[in-house]
Amino acid sequence: MFRRKDCVWLLAFAMLVVAFSGSAFAAKSGGKSAGGSTGGSAISLAPLVVDANGNGLPDFGDVVTFNISTTSTTQPYVNLQCTQDGAVVLNSWNGYFADALNTSWDFGLGSGAWQSGAGDCTATLGMYTKRGWSKLAATSFHVGA
Repeated sequence: MFRRKDCVWLLAFAMLVVAFSGSAFAAKSGGKSAGGSTGGSAISLAPLVVDANGNGLPDFGDVVTFNISTTSTTQPYVNLQCTQDGAVVLNSWNGYFADALNTSWDFGLGSGAWQSGAGDCTATLGMYTKRGWSKLAATSFHVGA
């Protein structure tokens, strides 16, 4: 029969095991880069998902996605951050793997803080490790008005 003291220790141990396990966070980093690719990882802007004005370039209100590749993890994420005049107006995340919570790999170029106009965006391919977010590759692009 378990005593109350034993149950507390068992619960504490179980919480530690859960906190420090998780294969999704245990992968090694393949390298860090401010460029488009490094260490077996790459990211690039794919053809537009939605091109509202048909010019083939990313503009406010369009929808973008990215081509990615990595040998560093089976659960890569893309973080898209866009700024206007130095202020972050879009900060969005998508898991680029089958079991990710998001239902799409698309990013809309606009937000509550970004109502109109041009911006500059950086998409970062990365993964989570025991030490936190690890950047694998990045690409930047201008968004027209």
